[in-house]
Order: sequence, then structure tokens, then C-alpha cells
Amino acid sequence: MTYTTLISSDILAQHISDSNWVIIDCRFSLADSEAGAKAYRMGHIANAHYAHLDKDLSSKITISTGRHPLPELKSLVQKLGQWGISNKSQVVVYDDANGAFASRLWWLLRYLGHDKVAVLNGGLTEWKKSKLPLTTTLPAITTKTFRAYYHLSSSLSAAQVSQALASRSIKLIDARTTERFQGLQEPIDPVAGHIPYADNRAFQLNLDTHGLFLNSKQLRQQFLKLLNTYTPEQTVHMCGSGVTACHNLLAMEYAGLSGSKLYAGSWSEWITNQNRPIATTL
Repeated sequence: MTYTTLISSDILAQHISDSNWVIIDCRFSLADSEAGAKAYRMGHIANAHYAHLDKDLSSKITISTGRHPLPELKSLVQKLGQWGISNKSQVVVYDDANGAFASRLWWLLRYLGHDKVAVLNGGLTEWKKSKLPLTTTLPAITTKTFRAYYHLSSSLSAAQVSQALASRSIKLIDARTTERFQGLQEPIDPVAGHIPYADNRAFQLNLDTHGLFLNSKQLRQQFLKLLNTYTPEQTVHMCGSGVTACHNLLAMEYAGLSGSKLYAGSWSEWITNQNRPIATTL
């Protein structure tokens, strides 16, 4: 059995010691960039390696990038091998934020041509709720060779987004909260608002009251309504910095709506160029 979208805690627990399964802890806090690493050292799922959003899953910020530029791909490929990931590995990624950060690595692996990756549904919260154990023991290092088969067309640049919006050939979906999308508040980026013609779907809408993903039928109905006449292949996801946008992309994939893309630079990149238009509801 191959898992390519979501996986439950009980299934992961059954395979936790399988030699071809690799678990990656993606916990992170925007308020404290080292909080995730500290939490990992205090307790994590057995055999899990730790991936740092800033250091492992992003590259350095420049004056023309967003807050979490895509990582240098050759370096990421090397790290995947160091974590024991090969092209045959079943990878499971998790966090303690309902998949908000883990979905970034889920998308990156698919971007590199590796579809055998799933997000732990409910994350560490659901794992603990199921009374499953944690450990402070660091995993053994078994380096593997990972070969990338890049799907570069699944990520759009700012210029590509601008051109596609001008011709109305894409449906752009922004995963930020409604307040940030409307420009009513902006706690992170220096400019408030959204890209003109974008639609808003906060990634939290993918979840039920327990922090689990809605079932695939519910998600499919909701996204089809939002897409209207657009196809999944014409759909592009964004957010503040290209991280939580992957949550919406994962939700669509889980709903059987495959082929949507990511604007990785997202809002924090868009606003670095004053010539790019912005919109608010003010």
C-alpha cells in the first residue's frame, strides 16, 4: 500500500519500524524559529528526523524573494538522502499545526518527483490523543541515494502568475485568513491586501473541529464550487510565503482534484515589487 496524501496515526504506528518508511518531523513556529527543533528534542515520534522550515525547506531571503523561498534543490536532494530517503521510501511528514508546515515538505517531495509521501492526519496532536508514544532518542543515520525527477512546471513565478491572471487563464487561491486577505490586518508582512482577482480560502477550512482533514467528498464539493469553470490544472495556490498554500494543494489532491500548482513566492514576494498591483476591501 502506498500513501500519497494523508495517513492516520494507527497506520503509521503499524509501520513505524519498517525499513523503507522514513518519518520527518516538520514542527515550526513563525514566532520562534527554533521552537520546533526544541520540541523535537523534547519528544518526537520514534525514528523521525527533523526538518527545519528556514534551514532545510527554504533558501536564504533576498530583496526580491518572499519569506520562504524554495530551497536550493540540489542541497535538498542531498538532505533527503541524509535522512534516509530513497526513491523507494514511503515518507510520512508531520507537525503540531494540523499540517500547516508538514504540507510544505509533502509538496517539495512531489516537486522532486516523489509521490510516496503522506501527511499525518491530525499531526502530533492526534498521535498523542491516540496515546501513542514519543521518544527523545535520535534516529540512526542511514544515508540513501535520492534521485530527483523535477516537476518544475508545478511552480509558477510572479511573472507567470501576473500574465496568467491578465488572460484569466488561472484560478488563484490564497490560503491566508480572511482578515489578512482583505487587508484588514497584516501581522507579518509590511503591506496588507491581496493579489487582484485572487480568491480566498483559508487553509483552516480544510479541517474539522478536531483538526483532522474533512473527508474527501466534502473537500471535493467545496473546491469544485470555488473553482467554478476552472479545472484543477488551471488552479494556483498561494499564501503569505508559499507554505500554508501547500495545505490547500494537499486538500485538493486528497479530494481527487489533481494537477494544481503553487505560486511559491506568494504575497511576501509579490509585494517586493511596487509595480505589482494589490487589492484590499478597505
